Amino acid sequence: MEKFEEVERSIIKRFRKGIWGRFVSSVYDYKLIEDNDNIMVCISGGKDSFLLAKCIQELIKHSPIKFNAHYVVMDPGYNELNRKMIEKNAKLLNIPVEIFESDIFNIVANEEKSPCYLCARMRRGCLYSKAKELGCNKIALGHHFNDVIETTLLSMFYGCEIKTMMPKLHSDNFPGLELIRPLYRVHEEDILSWVKYNELTFINCACRFTENCSINDESDSKRLEMKNLVKKLKEKNPNIDYNIFKALDNVNLNCILGTKKDGEYTSFLDNYDE
Repeated sequence: MEKFEEVERSIIKRFRKGIWGRFVSSVYDYKLIEDNDNIMVCISGGKDSFLLAKCIQELIKHSPIKFNAHYVVMDPGYNELNRKMIEKNAKLLNIPVEIFESDIFNIVANEEKSPCYLCARMRRGCLYSKAKELGCNKIALGHHFNDVIETTLLSMFYGCEIKTMMPKLHSDNFPGLELIRPLYRVHEEDILSWVKYNELTFINCACRFTENCSINDESDSKRLEMKNLVKKLKEKNPNIDYNIFKALDNVNLNCILGTKKDGEYTSFLDNYDE
């Protein structure tokens, strides 16, 4: 049995509950992938995006849903070592990646205040453009359960609003394109266990400004703060992350001071006497 076959078997067998089951439930419950979809699966080179690619491949083999997938890597200016590692892992895992290049790292090189924020926005724009070029109607990203929880807490603690990372959303700037997150319910600890079990090695961050981002990017430090907070809270309540996640699917509008939809605010007082 080749290495990629062992990896595929582990997703279906050993990690059936923690990874495969949660991946499939996200796909079906949130209607992320449907017949005739043409999906661009974005691979950054990290553990999450490579796992996403393998799960998509398995879904094509085992699901009654008939759809097509393109596995795409955008190279914004990776160093040679990281580029080769991405190519090596793609070959090892039998993922037919298409690599296209951009000049994003050079463009944001002189950005002092928030290079990571600018880089992320430019990368997203390039990916949407590539998806259009490929004739895709959906873009799949590797965000997972922990990303959802941390984003929710960041919005509450620093954004003064209750909102979360959605399992799917329509693009505002690219009509006809939809972004989906099939690993929405998959926990990072299970992804790490999958990596360790299969003795795989992925890049953590392929950005040439990694040290700069870690020190200077305020959003990065705040996300780490949320990650550490959840870890601390789980020591007393192991279900705290799940409870936060479930609360977002169980909002009691009778006990909310105000809501906002499409930029329009509604106070509880507006309908209080009705």
